[in-house]
Amino acid sequence: MAYVIGLPCVDVLDRACVDECPVDCIYEGERALYIHPDECVDCGACEPVCPVEAIYYEDDLPESLQEYQADNARFFAEPLPGRDAPLGSPGGAAKLGPIGADTPLVAGQPPRGT
Repeated sequence: MAYVIGLPCVDVLDRACVDECPVDCIYEGERALYIHPDECVDCGACEPVCPVEAIYYEDDLPESLQEYQADNARFFAEPLPGRDAPLGSPGGAAKLGPIGADTPLVAGQPPRGT
């Protein structure tokens, strides 16, 4: 099980969750943040600090955001635009920095104000 970041994060990128994550499993795309499902230890530290309530434990993900569970995993499992290979499990977001690309689901969202 893991936590999932959904639509409310798109174009917000607050990063308070990144600062709270003890295992560095929250990665930055171009327009959203993504939690690595295999690196997340289910501690829940990220959820209460999210100012837009975009983070959910996967079993508590609202029906309207269900597609974001697979989308968070897709960010790591499939090549992103401009990359030849998937990210896989890099073992920490800090050493990679911002990725500069998003999944098609996030990239296809209309721009959102903060």
